[in-house]
Amino acid sequence: MDDPQAAEHLQVIRTIMERAALYRRALAPISITAGVLGGIAAASGWFAGLDAARSFTSFWLAVGAATLAASLFIVRRQALQADEPFWSPPARRIAQAMMPALVVGLLAGLMVLLPGASNSRAAWWLPGVWMVLYGCATHAAGFFLHRGIRVFAAVFIASGALVLLYVNARLSAGDLPALRFAHVVMGAAFGGLHLAYGVYLAATERSVPPA
Repeated sequence: MDDPQAAEHLQVIRTIMERAALYRRALAPISITAGVLGGIAAASGWFAGLDAARSFTSFWLAVGAATLAASLFIVRRQALQADEPFWSPPARRIAQAMMPALVVGLLAGLMVLLPGASNSRAAWWLPGVWMVLYGCATHAAGFFLHRGIRVFAAVFIASGALVLLYVNARLSAGDLPALRFAHVVMGAAFGGLHLAYGVYLAATERSVPPA
């Protein structure tokens, strides 16, 4: 490796370390926002009676898109306040790390929207699948962030696996509950876990010196 390459790699490492601290500060408002949106969405889906596979899937795909947009807005606002570029090399690496699992989650949802997939109980697999894939995406991003987020990701993966085991057992027994209850599962996971993690980060960041 020649000197220019070594210098470039050192600059990338330095930028990642600097941005890692910044993204950790941004994680608290992002997590709290995602938690609030997830909780509101779960309550809305429940009271609106969205218990058909397509309405359930379309609704939560829209909630996911809205949450992603809100998260990007928060990150952009922080980048502007810090006088830094929004789409920096570290930001691209985090996006690239999360992208595969998020795309698979999107494809899983789109499969339920296909004309042949009209069984309302078919969407019961989605909460567990989405939780596992989101945990994998978050865990991959965790290599560029504070290591605590990988614990958060592991909780998502373990919870999603338990939901899948539950769905499989109830499906085998033929007494899977109405899809309406899946809104409760989504709210507990994407609302409750995000909100709890965001509050934890907001409390612990007070003791972290500014970068």
